[in-house]
Amino acid sequence: MRPLTWIGVLLIVAGLAVVAMRGIPYTKTRNEVEVGPLKVTSQERGLVPPIAGIAAIVVGGVLVFAGRKPS
Repeated sequence: MRPLTWIGVLLIVAGLAVVAMRGIPYTKTRNEVEVGPLKVTSQERGLVPPIAGIAAIVVGGVLVFAGRKPS
């Protein structure tokens, strides 16, 4: 298989995982203030929406179709 096809298959699998889990939560940590030994951080929570998974499936399908060998 061509590299374009592999990327498309990976996008389809990742998109299916996002849709199956109804979104994937993530946490982003930031260093706000660091003074000597004291460190203040903040955490921000987010969610990868299922629509991103659907978009990944569509783009992956297009890449698999574009990466196939001409007959």
